Amino acid sequence: MSRTTCHVSISLDGHVAGPDQTRDEPLGAGGERLHEWLFADEPLPEADAAARADLLRPRGAFVMGRNMFGPVRGGWDEDWRGWWGDEPPYRAPVFVLTHHPRDPVEMAGGTTFVFVTEGFDAAFARARAAAGGADVTVAGGASTVRQALAAGVVDELVLDVVPVLLGGGERLFDGVGDPGLTQLAVTSSPRVTHVRYRVGG
Repeated sequence: MSRTTCHVSISLDGHVAGPDQTRDEPLGAGGERLHEWLFADEPLPEADAAARADLLRPRGAFVMGRNMFGPVRGGWDEDWRGWWGDEPPYRAPVFVLTHHPRDPVEMAGGTTFVFVTEGFDAAFARARAAAGGADVTVAGGASTVRQALAAGVVDELVLDVVPVLLGGGERLFDGVGDPGLTQLAVTSSPRVTHVRYRVGG
């Protein structure tokens, strides 16, 4: 059965990116610390290896915000193709929210970035259709996750809670009504605690 999932790393003070995001620091000041567990030297602790495998497992389609796709603002005045190089890790259609039309960008490995100007609901509907019954993941950033929660489309939320305080930046739950989280599982390592929730009670 198709599900909609969201899996993000978050600081103890609720941020998924730090303050002062720039092209050189796309996750903001200190934000890279949220993902150190993911790129730590092998072998990863069992809990972290399982969380990474879940994060990287194949999905049918993704939805992400323009800020997550890249730093370009306004019209597409340069050929930006994302932070991930020539072969992004998604290997499926990725529907990018934007106010500025752009032709789809096909990448190596099966990833195609499709730019949607009609808002979250339209992007999500296209992702569900493209997924063909497979899971859809809301990849981020914070604003896009908030829109997904507000729309009531997220079935499962996984938070990788990293023991750092960023003190500012992009907060995941600002302005979000209680989505009705039921805790399903908790695993941990010295670097991070992985909490899996069912959304909607």
